[in-house]
Amino acid sequence: MSAPDPHGRPVLIYRWAVFLLAGAATIKQIVIDGDYSDPGGPFRFLTNWALLLAFLNASRMLAFSERRSERQWPDLTAVACVANLLMAALYWALRFDDPGNLRDGPGLPTYLDLYLHLFGPLLLWIDALFIARGFRRPWRSVPWILMLVALYVAWIELVVGPASDVPFGSATSGLPYPFLNNMEPQARAILYGGVAVAGMAALALFTGMARLVSGRVRA
Repeated sequence: MSAPDPHGRPVLIYRWAVFLLAGAATIKQIVIDGDYSDPGGPFRFLTNWALLLAFLNASRMLAFSERRSERQWPDLTAVACVANLLMAALYWALRFDDPGNLRDGPGLPTYLDLYLHLFGPLLLWIDALFIARGFRRPWRSVPWILMLVALYVAWIELVVGPASDVPFGSATSGLPYPFLNNMEPQARAILYGGVAVAGMAALALFTGMARLVSGRVRA
């Protein structure tokens, strides 16, 4: 089994589908349904950060397949994959524990919920592992992943939280996810550190999977 031609028709069709789905979800989340009445607007939520990274990656992969660009953006692909894995893992763990951990109001429509937290990330991972063959130099992505985690933490702790009154919790208020407002600062710091470590573990996981896929292709 040889690696698929990134410029071939099947890959073009796949990448167009991924791009259009990610674009439609981005427009709905950020433009149509984006609530900018709260500090941070839709950018309060990690889901939308991961979505934007997936959309940007999809646009670059499509540009490469259409020969509009010679760059494959491996670091962007790695960061997008890790961000979406962290987002999806946190989302489903919190949802299965208690949906109230995630939001106070009504949830997303089922089709959008499943796309954002399951099928969208899955489409991204399939491209990265089986088409783009990413994760060849994973160490180059480490600072970008750590920077992304630090930036989101600083954003919600120093900007969004202090400017918001809700959600309200037993320890603080204003942080975008209700469960965070029930955690003391030290507990939140431990959680954020754990997410950074999990990001490194996710990068190692993707790297191992990519090498396994590449080894099978060469065989």
